[in-house]
Amino acid sequence: MGAEELSNALRGTDEVQLTVTGRTSARESSRPVWFVHEGETLYLLPVSGSDSNWYKNLLTTSAIGLAAGGTEFSVRAIPIDDDAKVREVVDKFRAKYGADQVESYYPKQDVAVEVPLTA
Repeated sequence: MGAEELSNALRGTDEVQLTVTGRTSARESSRPVWFVHEGETLYLLPVSGSDSNWYKNLLTTSAIGLAAGGTEFSVRAIPIDDDAKVREVVDKFRAKYGADQVESYYPKQDVAVEVPLTA
């Protein structure tokens, strides 16, 4: 399915299923993650920042899978390590999920991920 179907599915949930390819195992692994959806872009924050395994994996293989509401989408993720851009993404997460939740669940806020939802 395509980006439009995924965008529609994202409206009804606070989590998306993220699938990445292991940097050493080459096996796929999935996990639910919070996201911010703006226009044709999805933003993700790794819980442990640059120490998160899924983030390290996408640095090696940027192709990821996303799933929500029975819709699946494959795309290339773009790591963000610029401090100002990371702060912008963190602010978007605070606005959506609450500052207290973001501070509690995301102790290391040094990287983020941009996911263009275009074919």
